[in-house]
Amino acid sequence: MDWDFELFRHHGPLGLPFHFWTVFAFLFGITAGSFLNVVIHRMPLGESIVTPPSHCPKCGVQISLFRNLPILSWLLLRGRCAACSQPISPRYIAVEALTGFTFIAAWLRFGENSPGSAIAAAILLAGFIAATFIDFEHFIIPDEITLGGVGAGFLLSLVAPELHRVTTVLEALRSSASGILVGAGVVYLVLRLGKLLFGREHISLPEGSRILFHETGVKLPDKNISFEEIFYRKSDTILFEGRHIELADRCYPKATIRLSPESLRIDDETLSPQSEPYLAAESDSFSLPREAMGLGDVKFMGAIGAFLGWKATLFSLMFSSILGAIIGVSLIAIGRQHWSGRLPYGPYIAAAATAWIFGASAVWDSLFNR
Repeated sequence: MDWDFELFRHHGPLGLPFHFWTVFAFLFGITAGSFLNVVIHRMPLGESIVTPPSHCPKCGVQISLFRNLPILSWLLLRGRCAACSQPISPRYIAVEALTGFTFIAAWLRFGENSPGSAIAAAILLAGFIAATFIDFEHFIIPDEITLGGVGAGFLLSLVAPELHRVTTVLEALRSSASGILVGAGVVYLVLRLGKLLFGREHISLPEGSRILFHETGVKLPDKNISFEEIFYRKSDTILFEGRHIELADRCYPKATIRLSPESLRIDDETLSPQSEPYLAAESDSFSLPREAMGLGDVKFMGAIGAFLGWKATLFSLMFSSILGAIIGVSLIAIGRQHWSGRLPYGPYIAAAATAWIFGASAVWDSLFNR
């Protein structure tokens, strides 16, 4: 019987069939996705991603190798821990499957002409997956992903010039270096300009209004605002000039108050918010943090530039803004306006850069390289 199909006449690295490597990309991708789940869970908490071995986050029992098979174990266990029967988040199987199909896509996009570019693209896309899930949950993108991505992208340019759409290693290194500078530099300028123009929301209050801080939020004369709506990042700060300031054990006649999740500053005195159960003051105005982008996004864009070059960073900035606006307007239209303010910007950047990898670069060329 003749099994000489076209599928197997098309060879890839090491003389093996091209789609042997497609299957390998999926299997390696779901394994990488299992590791990404560890990164997503532990890295924002400052825990090691190496030790201890994989274990149930609820009962602490170590997960044996045969019960830690990507996708398959979650399905066989019906989404529950074998030891304590507590539910295992569907995020685990979702990340594994998403990473597997993402690695296939990277291989099909670049593998035929440039296996090195396929590997580099897969690594970048894995970083996008980890960054997106972490940013949604914690509103941060860890330096290990962003700054690590800058270094990895520059080094991988040695084997992935096609990812920069050039033909030589020297051109790829130049593209990577310029991508780092332009990507981080432009977004940093946007960040500073945004903070200058829109960085804070100023609320005017009737003269002599009393502001009361309690365990879950702030009580203003006409409404309550929960801390969940105010503090998305550790750096977010409430700022106002207060009079007749009252703590549980002392008072201040007048002072500037700065409150963040980790610090309470009354003029030059720094206190712990957790140690002050009561804070009240009078004020005529109130300033809340309002930032669409943070320094993590600056470093994230630098990493994208390192992998894809400066044109990709400009496209990602523009397209992510359009995408964010569309989603924001859509949420307002369906009555979910409060959700729009709680969405981090990093996932929009990742989505835009992914679009660049899989064809949007050609759109850029048709618009600007005529």
